[in-house]
Amino acid sequence: MDESAANMTPDTASTDRSRRPWYRPSLTVQIMIGLVVGILMGWLRPEWGNAVYFLRDIFLNLIKSIIGPLVFSTLVVGIAGGGDLRKVGRMGVKAIVYFEIVTTAALFIGLAVVNLTKPGIGVPLVEDATDAIQKIGENHPRTLIETLVHVFPSSVVDSLVRGDILQIVAFAVLFAMAVSAVGEKGKPMLRAMESLSQVMFKLTNYVMKFAPIGVGAAMAHTIGTQGPGVLVSLGNLIFTYYLGLIIFIVLIFGMVMMIARAPVRQFVRAVREPAVIAFATTSSESAMPRAMEAMERLGVP
Repeated sequence: MDESAANMTPDTASTDRSRRPWYRPSLTVQIMIGLVVGILMGWLRPEWGNAVYFLRDIFLNLIKSIIGPLVFSTLVVGIAGGGDLRKVGRMGVKAIVYFEIVTTAALFIGLAVVNLTKPGIGVPLVEDATDAIQKIGENHPRTLIETLVHVFPSSVVDSLVRGDILQIVAFAVLFAMAVSAVGEKGKPMLRAMESLSQVMFKLTNYVMKFAPIGVGAAMAHTIGTQGPGVLVSLGNLIFTYYLGLIIFIVLIFGMVMMIARAPVRQFVRAVREPAVIAFATTSSESAMPRAMEAMERLGVP
């Protein structure tokens, strides 16, 4: 590894970013520009907004194609490369407990803020969205037993094709434990997973260069089909989103960062780009590869 790259700290990295020429803005700035251009296009030329909607689908399809291999390879490397499985197991239990506590807190904060601001008022649900909601309700596991059965896939290939993250995670954990258990014979597989992980992160960088166009196309279609008046409701949604986010960060992440002694500025810089992508594309999946890359930079095992 190059010595200058190895010795790079968050401060020097931020200094390098601050020296970026004005004509080469960061990806976050490019996405915001795409957002504004999409709004103007959908407002002034609604037919253009409908015509470019396929670009949004292309972007989301590319993202979905990345998620499965990326999650699988990084989990296998993180678990099998962690050495002592007991240590990895303890870390996994802590992660599950943390996830449950933080998710429950986020749920209560989100419900409180949404009931206070009511951001959905004025945003009509199209027929396709209503049908999609009904299908989700029909296909989603309804009992604890059904959920447990659903976690373990009958075919990991099918899980990767469908992008079922829960099943991919379950299989990756078992696969990583097996790789670690066979010792030296599993080292070639571990190196292959490390290579796959690096390749997928590089592919993520390539796909994210298309994010401003995909985000702009999504916003142009939204404004073109629902009219500029939806911006008022979207503005309320943005306000609700950031209000809930601020409360969550201050109360929950504030305590977590104090306990973990994590740098606040570096954390905010890491999450802002995935947050913008998820909001603009209305898909949390689209932000997942970038979020995983940010977590790796922050040193999350």
